[in-house]
Amino acid sequence: MSVSSSPVASVVEAHGLTKRYGRTMALDGLDLEVRRGEVFALLGANGAGKTTAVKIFLGLTSPTGGEARVLGLPLGDPLARRRVGYLPELFRYQGWLSGREVLRLHAELAGLPRERWSREIDAALALTDLRERADGRVSTFSKGMQQRLGLAVALLGRPELVILDEPSTALDPLGRHELRGTIRGLRDDGATVLLNSHQLSEVEQVCDRVAIIHRGRLLAVGALAELLSPGGVRLRATGMGDQATDGLSRFGELEQDGAWLVIRGAREEQIPAIVELVMHGGARVYGVELLHPSLEDRFRQLLEDA
Repeated sequence: MSVSSSPVASVVEAHGLTKRYGRTMALDGLDLEVRRGEVFALLGANGAGKTTAVKIFLGLTSPTGGEARVLGLPLGDPLARRRVGYLPELFRYQGWLSGREVLRLHAELAGLPRERWSREIDAALALTDLRERADGRVSTFSKGMQQRLGLAVALLGRPELVILDEPSTALDPLGRHELRGTIRGLRDDGATVLLNSHQLSEVEQVCDRVAIIHRGRLLAVGALAELLSPGGVRLRATGMGDQATDGLSRFGELEQDGAWLVIRGAREEQIPAIVELVMHGGARVYGVELLHPSLEDRFRQLLEDA
């Protein structure tokens, strides 16, 4: 699979984007940039505004204020929409149709040239591992298979931007593993993937950058390496005196965790100095670990501080 090149570096741009439903502010001045060729995740609790943002990007609803562009074009531009693939969180296909017939229907709705239908459908079926069941009726598909069929629909026509709303819903562990491979493959072929998910462990494994949204506002955005800065160093040692302990306090806040001493805020490059200080005081070191907070920990911290 390959996507056409484009000079537009930012696939999605939003500036001061707002959306109000009556008295409810679903989006409150959202600023966002999704770059070409990356896997980008929108994270947030239910009602945070993630799905509202996606609907605006797709042209399914209009913003109350602010502006946004998709693939360098204004919101709702049909030329941009033809270059976007979308897997909604909730969808249903007619049970009497076969998987291949569903894809033919959507190829026609997408305006793909008829001579490309067979090739594009076969490619989408291969990417979602549905070739062997392509001619089976949708009514006989499991929830996981229907989810893969929805993903195949989203991949028709080799879109430049693929928007996936909770794509791991109904997938078993093997299906989630295959989905991660599909997402990485899309990125490797030059597509951009915008992922809307609450499955934080899944996001950690596939995303280049994430945006955390709360009550319609952006709390944090960046690469996982930036958001998940080291949480400190754990040290297991015996024979450590007060002098060594006092010396360690300059590296960060100390707390005891069973047999381990945790130095909150200590960094990886400080580990040699930490070990040298402890051993110089006559202690014996049995273990040193660098602590990395999970995305879930960081997500919870941001919500608590908001």
